[in-house]
Amino acid sequence: MNKLTTDLKSLHEETLNNLKSSKANNTLRAYKSDFKDFGAFCVKHGLNSLPSEPKIVSLYLTHLSKNSKISTLRRRLVSISMVHKLKGHYLDTKHPIIVENLMGIKRIKGSMQLGKKPILINHLKSLINKIDEQKIKDIKKFRDKSIILIGFGGGFRRTELISIDHEDLEFVPEGLKITIKRSKTDQFGEGMIKGLPFFTNENYCPVINLKKWLEISKIKSGPIFRRFSKGLSLTDKRLTDQSVVLLMKEYLNLAGIENKDFAGHSLRSGFATVAAESGADERSIMAMTGHKTTQMVRRYIREANIFKNNALNKIKF
Repeated sequence: MNKLTTDLKSLHEETLNNLKSSKANNTLRAYKSDFKDFGAFCVKHGLNSLPSEPKIVSLYLTHLSKNSKISTLRRRLVSISMVHKLKGHYLDTKHPIIVENLMGIKRIKGSMQLGKKPILINHLKSLINKIDEQKIKDIKKFRDKSIILIGFGGGFRRTELISIDHEDLEFVPEGLKITIKRSKTDQFGEGMIKGLPFFTNENYCPVINLKKWLEISKIKSGPIFRRFSKGLSLTDKRLTDQSVVLLMKEYLNLAGIENKDFAGHSLRSGFATVAAESGADERSIMAMTGHKTTQMVRRYIREANIFKNNALNKIKF
């Protein structure tokens, strides 16, 4: 009997580990952060957060709806549900009191999401030109230019961008191949390869700038985008995804572009928007960005073509 109990306990622990391993570390951190807010709400009102019940979760969503978007509410609901599962509890997130409440909030608030602005070609050129104008060492110029140009040219998520290692690069006659070992939509590490061709204008070419960065930095292995210590000494420490956002906002500000409406995602959405404006179809855009569904890509295409395919153009005045 004791052995059976021990075996069951071991299986239970292993099962919980499997559940945790099914999600990326960043995802787990997001779940914990979201659940912490839910927990604080429950403590404040004398309610149980774990295990909780649909009525309490619905009250929390109503509370949250005052200052949050519908997408935030849905994400918090997923987080609360996942923490319950990881702790061995069941929470019915399809209960009518939750579903109907969300529908009511959606009707009152509307569900249109106003995303951050994309980095378009004029922005991209302004950023690169501004970096070139800075009175800083070339090693920092080429690192910063490479981050922005590779991020845009490959339609990268910022976590994918800072995760690139030297071993993931292959320079070929046509340009550059970059292997993405894992991404947000590829949790099992199947990987994908992105191909970046040479640009006609070398100053804005991600391939040429990355080559120069690797030459001047003498990076031969490990992370290609690294931090500097004081005095611009290159370290072996990988940049954080937040560093990409701060770097981009810094140069937007220097270029005289209001930066509050831009974020790390702006490089990725910028690539998709510019590609759509240039006539690229959704399949070729998805092949570069790694989107698994067409919903977001079609949104980029619609926004890119809002004037090009405008019915008002057919009207003669």
